[in-house]
Amino acid sequence: MAVPRRTSRDIRSESRLDVLHAVLSAGETTRNEITRSTGLSPATVATVVGELISEGIVAETKLTAGRVGRPTATLVMNAARGRVVGIDVAETYVRAVMFDAALNQVASAEEPRDEHDLDPASVVESIGRVLDNVLAEGGVTRDAVLGVGVALPGLVQGASGVSVVVPHWTWHKVDLERLRERVGLPLSIDNPLKVIATAELWLGRGRYFSSMVTINLGTGVGAGIVLEGRILRGATNSAGEWGHSLLVLDGRECRCGRHGCVEAYVGAPGIQQTLREIEPDHPLADLALQRDFILSMAEAADGPEPDPAVQETIARTARYLGSALADLVAVINPELVTLTGWTTWALGEHLLAAARERLVEQAPGRSAHDLRLEVSTVRGNSVATGVAIIALERFLSDAGLLTSRVPIAL
Repeated sequence: MAVPRRTSRDIRSESRLDVLHAVLSAGETTRNEITRSTGLSPATVATVVGELISEGIVAETKLTAGRVGRPTATLVMNAARGRVVGIDVAETYVRAVMFDAALNQVASAEEPRDEHDLDPASVVESIGRVLDNVLAEGGVTRDAVLGVGVALPGLVQGASGVSVVVPHWTWHKVDLERLRERVGLPLSIDNPLKVIATAELWLGRGRYFSSMVTINLGTGVGAGIVLEGRILRGATNSAGEWGHSLLVLDGRECRCGRHGCVEAYVGAPGIQQTLREIEPDHPLADLALQRDFILSMAEAADGPEPDPAVQETIARTARYLGSALADLVAVINPELVTLTGWTTWALGEHLLAAARERLVEQAPGRSAHDLRLEVSTVRGNSVATGVAIIALERFLSDAGLLTSRVPIAL
């Protein structure tokens, strides 16, 4: 497959992204400060800022008098430009988060999902309800919404059309058309692994590294991969399914049908299985809800009385995680690995040190010695955040400001 050539339009698009990232990162800034932080020429910064102001994306808020010359204008993201909504469709819930155009969260809504309900029409209606609810919570009408992003697990775009493949349920083009009609707004769809990488690139540590991996820890696990500043998508948009790479030969059965996958050991159900193996009668071993289990593990780990079974479960999970990351580092060789997701927020600090020790020990040569392994600084629901950013990118693309990178826009 031929590698697409970078055009002058792509270069201008990248310059606009650099300026947007600089304004977001600073909160408020000036043209001179953007020039210093991005390395772009003053002329390029002046042109890009002018374009972003004319589209209402960036605003001048005040003038600061300097010692010499004209007063300096302060620049901010224009939060009043509109709203974007990101919707995270997971196995056990559907969550919508609304942001203003400066990517500040302004409202959210969530409803649980029956993970055994495999009917696409039911999922579409859940998406529609949480969208309606978040608009009501935010007090806005659809006219104020610049776009909606939906993250659907296992999204695949093939030569024969678009399909969504998740363990146990499959969507077809007719289901996606039904989703477009139910949402009734400019709609972008992407895979959760790609959107967590997008969130890290826009709002997290990913802005400062050209190669990076963001690991999502929850019911399942996966990796959002960035190489040379670009999200790795693969031929069918399914790159990053690290959770279904092999950790233990002929090991535990994974929900994908294989045995020994990473997910079967560091996904939330896998962590609970580890606890059962250590102490079958432990009171947390048979908690029915995954989030309740992970939060209870965190409470036990932080409690005044050590729980040996919980401590050993976390220690084993950290070793599993470190070993699996060592394989990823051997292939990708990133500068940074960040951990995100609801398991990370609960247990990340307990896992980090031991996982890093195992990673350095098992990665080939010195490939991990200078690697940074950190908990992501992008808080909240990074899937909803990332897919909302993709909706904003789609709006900017439609305005002619960015080269479109949205894989599916309905």
